Amino acid sequence: MEIQELVDSVEGKLVGNNEYFSIDGFTGKFTFLNDAHTGDIVIRHWIDEGGIEMAFNRNIACLITQNPKGKAIELANRLNFPLIITEKIELANALALSYAIEKFSPTSTNVVITGTNGKSTTSHLIYHILDTAGFHVLTNTDSESEFNTLIDPMVSKLIVDEVKSNGQLDYLVIEVSEVQGWLGKLMKNHAALMSRAVNPKVGVITNIAMDHIGLVNSIDEVFDEIVAVPQAIGDGICVLNYDDELVRKLDAVNPFYTSMSELDGENAVYYNGSEIVYMGDAILTKEELPFNSNHFIQNILSAIGSCISLGINMDKIINGVKSYKALNRRFAKINDEPLIYDDFAHNPDGIKATISETIKMLPDGQTLFVVCSIRGSRGVEINQLNVDALVESMDDDIELILSSSNDVVNDLNYVETEEREVFFNTLNQNNIEFIHYDNLKECLSETYRKADNDDIILLIGAQGMDPAESILKDSII
Repeated sequence: MEIQELVDSVEGKLVGNNEYFSIDGFTGKFTFLNDAHTGDIVIRHWIDEGGIEMAFNRNIACLITQNPKGKAIELANRLNFPLIITEKIELANALALSYAIEKFSPTSTNVVITGTNGKSTTSHLIYHILDTAGFHVLTNTDSESEFNTLIDPMVSKLIVDEVKSNGQLDYLVIEVSEVQGWLGKLMKNHAALMSRAVNPKVGVITNIAMDHIGLVNSIDEVFDEIVAVPQAIGDGICVLNYDDELVRKLDAVNPFYTSMSELDGENAVYYNGSEIVYMGDAILTKEELPFNSNHFIQNILSAIGSCISLGINMDKIINGVKSYKALNRRFAKINDEPLIYDDFAHNPDGIKATISETIKMLPDGQTLFVVCSIRGSRGVEINQLNVDALVESMDDDIELILSSSNDVVNDLNYVETEEREVFFNTLNQNNIEFIHYDNLKECLSETYRKADNDDIILLIGAQGMDPAESILKDSII
């Protein structure tokens, strides 16, 4: 790839040298500044003169940024170092992804997964089925959720490193955020842009619901971000959640439907309440599933539908599902007496679904302790929707406990006063009793102390609840 082709692809402007800086040109690897070596290209949201000097000293091919700070441009010109400035850094990351696949994994069969809820579980389950079937497969979904956003060149770097270390890939399974932004600004059409970059044979759309408030502020805006994904998948197969009204509206060339109710046809797999059924045959019973709450069964259906669409042998699909172990914080059981479940329910649909499924498991006369971390530094709007979901989910058998988790979060996840107040005010207005703790460790310790062996403790929330399992196991349970 010539440098001017790169500039045009990212709709950028070139300053400094009009050729790659490294004498041998571009190695083919897009990466981070700290990881870069001679001939690599670095993508960064912002760069200052210190970063330019480091790139110069590392002899990298060029640097792409959206926000040159300080004297970055001046130093690039003085050092005759090529700096590409783009107004849409997502174009650079999409290019990095597509280039890595075309150059380093040209023969792999690729899958993308997007939607508001269930992306990570679905992606990881597809990965597990393919891996246990003996294929060389890579996914960007991991238990810490470090690699499953595409706002930097991490995934393209992972592809290059994996192929160089372990040889050609059979499959790529890429999770794509349905809505993405940077510093409060929406990256429009992110899901379609990244899906197109992957060039998938199969694409999954799990559901369409509210989450990233501020980037989008209505369900129609979420739909607008996802509506172009089937076109990005093109002639590939779209695995669609038939139970979601908005997903049914999507126009896919080759749809494959999943449902929690009976569906006809060879392009559908469904759950009838006791079995997963495909082409009239029961392929898995409820007892054989790794988890049997409804929203996770929907994820299982999506993964099965994807693997059917890839042409994977049914026995291998069944074996993969049966042997699957859930990602961390995906309705993971972390204690037996009392039962403690930990789930990454961090938006309204996730909160309602998880509480609804958990309360079905509660023995008569016992208490469900719902321990919810308030989302810090995410704004009033998403916290208002989350507390509304809690209000809607409340039951006489539920005791609600809130945590601001000040003892475990960093500055980027600190609960602001107005975020805490929207919880308090909404619960008070609805006459719902609750207890609030500033610190997560005290919250967990006191809840555990109060619970009987036959009660259930449900831990929900995003960053503020992430350390809960380790706190419980290290010092409480």
